[in-house]
Amino acid sequence: MNEARFIELARANEVNREILTRLPSLGLADAWLVSGSLFQAVWNALTGREPGYGIKDYDIFYFDTDTSWEAEDTAIRRGAELFADLDVEVELKNQARVHIWYERKFGMPYPSLRNACEGIDRFLAPACMVGIAPGGSVYAPRGFADIESMTIRPNRTPNFSAERYAEKAARWQEKWPELTVVAT
Repeated sequence: MNEARFIELARANEVNREILTRLPSLGLADAWLVSGSLFQAVWNALTGREPGYGIKDYDIFYFDTDTSWEAEDTAIRRGAELFADLDVEVELKNQARVHIWYERKFGMPYPSLRNACEGIDRFLAPACMVGIAPGGSVYAPRGFADIESMTIRPNRTPNFSAERYAEKAARWQEKWPELTVVAT
């Protein structure tokens, strides 16, 4: 699968298209629609399912050097208002703040990031490591092979958790039994 085909299949999901169209109006720096809503839309196209099937939420990463909770909360509230009519869960996360709360939530340290794409680099599996910016740029540091072959394999980053990997892989395999899951 090449980048053009990936974009075509990811954008077959109308919600992805709408989010990417509206996202610039939030004025967020380094903003990307990331992960599940993209690779799962591709899986749906490959398996003949409806474009939005199985997609739990739509994640947006951005990078704002204002790491206050108030600034992120303002972005989250503005996003909730902007995307309310889509009737899906949209989650905005300032990647400049992740290191502040990650250890409390997941029990392991998380080195600070320099941009939103570094957050994409830390997803649990290479198939998850994708993002599309509103202007159409694609970030896929591991390419599209695992997405196309519907393979989930561990991404051994410092924040890798075998437990979280197994949990997510099981949920995905329940929705897409065609998946191949590589053991940790």
